Amino acid sequence: MSSEYQNYYVPHQSYWPIVGAFALFLIAVGAGSTVQQIGTATSWGSYMLYAGIVTLLFMLVGWFKNVIDESMSGLYSAQMDRSFRQGMSWFIFSEVMFFAAFFGALFYARMVAVPWLGGAGNNEMTSQILWPNFEAVWPLVMTPDGSTTEAMPWQGLPLYNTIILVISSITLHIAHVNLEQGKRKALTIWLAITVLLGAAFLVLQVEEYIHAYREMGLTLASGVYGNTFFLLTGFHGLHVTLGGIMLFILLLRVIKGHFTPENHFGFQAGSWYWHFVDVVWLLLFVFVYIL
Repeated sequence: MSSEYQNYYVPHQSYWPIVGAFALFLIAVGAGSTVQQIGTATSWGSYMLYAGIVTLLFMLVGWFKNVIDESMSGLYSAQMDRSFRQGMSWFIFSEVMFFAAFFGALFYARMVAVPWLGGAGNNEMTSQILWPNFEAVWPLVMTPDGSTTEAMPWQGLPLYNTIILVISSITLHIAHVNLEQGKRKALTIWLAITVLLGAAFLVLQVEEYIHAYREMGLTLASGVYGNTFFLLTGFHGLHVTLGGIMLFILLLRVIKGHFTPENHFGFQAGSWYWHFVDVVWLLLFVFVYIL
């Protein structure tokens, strides 16, 4: 048996998983309650949501610190490195399936449900059964109460955000190449640029949401189109936030002198996740905004 398989570090029991689960519970309940309480005087759901976000950030910082300390102490072997790679691969695959469910809902609503409601094929349902002036077209901007919203165009902020994320993938790749070549200064600069681009994306997405709510009348209550739009873009924004936190932690580690050209899977894992987030956005840009 090779020596690289002889030692496998088993960490002590950790309370971070249960803290993370509790944080996600608070976020889920708080977000659902906040949506239901929009326009009402009560706001306990928003407080629960904020508490969940703070708890999640606390968990991430603590868990990251434990893993970093273990790595820098030389406790990880080559076999442990392979386990990390497999774990990150399965994690990204689970995220792929997560977004596949929402894209599936979008395609079903657009390609199956809406044409069926409009009387496609042998179905006898007519617009009179649904609501006056119903048209089986996408985006479905008319709602059952007769109100009409605007569809979010792909020009403007969505296009700017697409350019920003594509550039961020390029800058992150350049940073990775400089890490492999041992160029620490260039690595730090390009990684810092990537973090700033990620932050710029989130700022513009918040501005896009404000514009949608205040000027376009596009909200979560805007029928199936509003639901699919905000669920897909909102969950993607949450993943960009998580990816940005990862990259910021990596930047701090790079500044402290962590990672070498031969040993830098922590950096590589963060870059995998960021590139995945970028690919998801490109799909969103095409199927949610353009088509």
